Amino acid sequence: MVGSSHEALHRIFQKDPALLTRALQRVLHVPFPEPREIAALNVDLTEIEPVERRVDTLLRAETDEGTYLLVVESQGKADERKRGSWPYYLSYLYEKYRCEPVLIVITQSSATAKWASQPIRFGFPGWNSLTVRPLVLGPDNVPVIADERQAERDVPLAVLSAMTHGRGPQAPAILESLASALRTIDSDSAAVFVQFVDSCLADPQAKQMWRDLMTAIQYFWRHPLAEQVREEGREEGREEGRIEAQRQMVLHILEWRGIPVPDAVRERVAACTDLDQLQVWAQRAVHAADAAELFTAE
Repeated sequence: MVGSSHEALHRIFQKDPALLTRALQRVLHVPFPEPREIAALNVDLTEIEPVERRVDTLLRAETDEGTYLLVVESQGKADERKRGSWPYYLSYLYEKYRCEPVLIVITQSSATAKWASQPIRFGFPGWNSLTVRPLVLGPDNVPVIADERQAERDVPLAVLSAMTHGRGPQAPAILESLASALRTIDSDSAAVFVQFVDSCLADPQAKQMWRDLMTAIQYFWRHPLAEQVREEGREEGREEGRIEAQRQMVLHILEWRGIPVPDAVRERVAACTDLDQLQVWAQRAVHAADAAELFTAE
């Protein structure tokens, strides 16, 4: 189980290594050669000396232009110790594998992305003995994927979008689109992606909305919430459990977007026992400017 956003942000590339090269090409516009094969490597960089050093994710990409080591670091905040550790990682990996290492930093913070993108230079002014230039993926360059069709075309990229943009006014549309797109892939991969997103959503309302969405479409991943939902489902009946989850999702989306929900709207939603109708209202809640717009087309 993925227990933190730090883990999820880099492990998504272990789940789908090709996503990393697509992100380099499409997001950062780096002309990285198309890999023929990508393999995960041991992340332990510990030497005989009792100093342990580990990269977050390490991939080897075989291309027509050569072999590259893709070093992925998940970074939550600025950390000046990285100014020493990142160059060390790259030098050690080159010495060990004799392949060109490429450093990619992924973060959910714009401020951290700005910090991480600054070159690391060793030497004296006018003559750098060593320069490290990280490639950075973050909320300022990872695309916002809030369209269901677009999410279906590249589900892993849509997952990365949800992980880096899981807050703010666009989050409901992003999560709704991703939830629909997950239906188009195999259930095992979907369950892993669900964990990644759940781990990265720091906003409580966004996390609750995501769990409501997953409960509504019955993605029971390995999370304590799953057992809770199962128990509630056994007690209340599976159908009633799905209906109640969908009711809550409609209201959660409106409340999280800051839209006032009058008692009359709450009562109408609470009285509805038609699962299809509730799903329609949830979709409208993502874009509605007023709670009453849930019912305007009826």
